[in-house]
Amino acid sequence: MVTKLRQLRPRPCKETATHTCEQASGFQMGVLYIALYLIALGTGGLKSSVSGFGTDQFDEKDEKEKTQMAYFFSRFFFFISLGTLMAVTVLVYIQDEISRSVGYGICSVAMFMAIIIFLAGTKRYRYKKSSGSPIVHIFQVIVAAIKKRKMDLPCNVGMLYEDTPEASRIHHTEQFHFLDKAAIVAEGDFEAGSTPNPWKLCSVTSVEEVKMVARLLPIWATTIIFWTTYAQMITFSVEQATTMERSIGRFQIPAGSLTVFFVSAILITLAVYDRLIMPLWKKWKGKPGFTNLQRMAIGLVLSIVGMAAAALVERKRLSVARAVGLTTATLPVSVFLLIPQFFLVGAGEAFIYTGQLDFFITKSPKGMKTMSTGLFLTTLSLGFFVSSFLVAVVKKVTGSKGGGGWLADNINRGRLDLFYGLLAILSIINLVIYLICAVWYKPKKPKAGIQMETYVKGSSAEEKC
Repeated sequence: MVTKLRQLRPRPCKETATHTCEQASGFQMGVLYIALYLIALGTGGLKSSVSGFGTDQFDEKDEKEKTQMAYFFSRFFFFISLGTLMAVTVLVYIQDEISRSVGYGICSVAMFMAIIIFLAGTKRYRYKKSSGSPIVHIFQVIVAAIKKRKMDLPCNVGMLYEDTPEASRIHHTEQFHFLDKAAIVAEGDFEAGSTPNPWKLCSVTSVEEVKMVARLLPIWATTIIFWTTYAQMITFSVEQATTMERSIGRFQIPAGSLTVFFVSAILITLAVYDRLIMPLWKKWKGKPGFTNLQRMAIGLVLSIVGMAAAALVERKRLSVARAVGLTTATLPVSVFLLIPQFFLVGAGEAFIYTGQLDFFITKSPKGMKTMSTGLFLTTLSLGFFVSSFLVAVVKKVTGSKGGGGWLADNINRGRLDLFYGLLAILSIINLVIYLICAVWYKPKKPKAGIQMETYVKGSSAEEKC
């Protein structure tokens, strides 16, 4: 609507009396920002809910459906990437050659049709009852544990409070013992009747659910760096492309369109993984593909190789720039040299995105899937924040008043290869930490509670572990 109605946008520069561009009014900017924030709000709500809702359609107790769910994550991301490919090719062409309003109109119609299709299946979906706010649930366990911090844990875990039905119980684990204190029964924990105050007493299952979330955090933290390298790939690689030879005959490839190779790598990787690797792995190992932790590790490794390849290509580009002149607009270097780094990081995204999605949904408590999906999505946003922070630090440390340094204003005068090398080194360090966290995460079999032994001393009975 902003691009179509003349009242909501400033006049084109050529229509003004002086042929200068006029600034948008406060009202016009306000409407634009409201539209952008609504898109962001809708995207956030959709992305954090749709994957969890999708997995709810599979019964994990049914082996056939459990296997089908393993395919769901790769196919889900495949169609997301297919939409991205359409956006950076077809829609960009329509917006540039026909009209932006037509491009946005196509998006609006597509979303409207998607809503109709989604609503049409309302009666066929499986719905799982909400168990309340996961944030409140987490704070209840933490507050109850803090209140009982001075109490000693019983030697027999069977003495801890548990009121969850047998079929839904989560067995006690040996990590985060401090939280177990929330399940110690103490005087005043029960209100009128037999209902416990959830801020004073929590069941073992409730405590274990919070432990499950806590165990996600180290893996969460060690996957942020991938999205930092991803952010550099879609910014500095495009800047590299603007200085390289992009012509195929009379046609010149727009520098921004090189992301097509990036998205293509994701689609090819997902297709090969779904149709070739998963069936072969199932025949060999009896499991439908790599585990979620293995996929994330593969993604991190591919990003390291991608950064190393990017550093080598940039070193080649800089050597040519020094040979022909740093002010040369288009260097005699083919832009297709950038394809390996796009494919490596793109393939890495295919593995790490599906691995993260699978991990944060299947390893979180059943009532916290949306929250854990949101936790996964924060790795993307934090990756971009870390990217901006890293760029600012590198510019400050290596830069000069004239705009020099590793990330110089003129890319031919900078050392982008060293910056890529720095990212590769940081990614290697992060990979080592990730592998340590992955080994630590692997759930251990719950230990049976230590039984208490009673012995008689004189006329009194005492208990000891």
